[in-house]
Amino acid sequence: MDYTKITETPSNHDHLEKMDTPTLLAKINEEDRKIADAVAVIIPQITKLVDALVSRFEKGGRLFYIGAGTSGRLGILDASEIPPTFGMPHERVVGLIAGGDTAIRKAVENAEDDTMQAWKDLMKHDLTTDDTVVGIAASGTTPYVLGGINDARKNGLLTGGITNNPGSPLSKAAEISMEINVGPEFVTGSTRMKSGTSQKLVLNMISTALMIRIGRVKGNKMVNMQLSNDKLVDRGTRYIMEGLGIGYEEAEDLLKKHGSVKKALKTASK
Repeated sequence: MDYTKITETPSNHDHLEKMDTPTLLAKINEEDRKIADAVAVIIPQITKLVDALVSRFEKGGRLFYIGAGTSGRLGILDASEIPPTFGMPHERVVGLIAGGDTAIRKAVENAEDDTMQAWKDLMKHDLTTDDTVVGIAASGTTPYVLGGINDARKNGLLTGGITNNPGSPLSKAAEISMEINVGPEFVTGSTRMKSGTSQKLVLNMISTALMIRIGRVKGNKMVNMQLSNDKLVDRGTRYIMEGLGIGYEEAEDLLKKHGSVKKALKTASK
């Protein structure tokens, strides 16, 4: 190993068990405040990935996240929020986790150690060279992720890597490497904390910027969101009220007639 595994270095804080609750929370918050600055450093790398994704998406390409444990769950979380927020089909952004869906709630023993399984999981989706695979691993050494990224790249897919250990194997394996150096965890080695939070921030940035770039947002509104509950219908109605300068009932009728904010606004403005 020719790099420092920052995610395993000792915490900046010791004797945690002797701290009272306000001190523990203040110290955790002290560490958390470092995360956004660490993400800001890699905006050029995130930009490169998003710009590459836009051209691929416009040709029908998809985005796949692969990860194990917390990293895998975060990928699934981001992917699962794309259809309701932006009205995209579920198959356009897909999260895969070592151990399958069971591992979302409960750890599956040794699942992350199989270097061949990620590619097998990906192959179920009839991959094309317009697709992109982003591996997520705080350590940058997870075999499931490394195997998937290596195989994806060999087969001509665009690959990205999100890791919290600069210089890690994942950084070297992925075409576009996003290394978020958040420093040691508050509880030594507990990458569900700062590392996981930083990954969530980057995933938010990737998917949100991508959806905006391909036209799923107008102004600052989610005009393609799914109207799956009363809250979202109300939100959509208010978007139409604002966009067209009309009353609530008229806006609600337009929304229900056309099925989306975008269609209602487009039709009414003709």
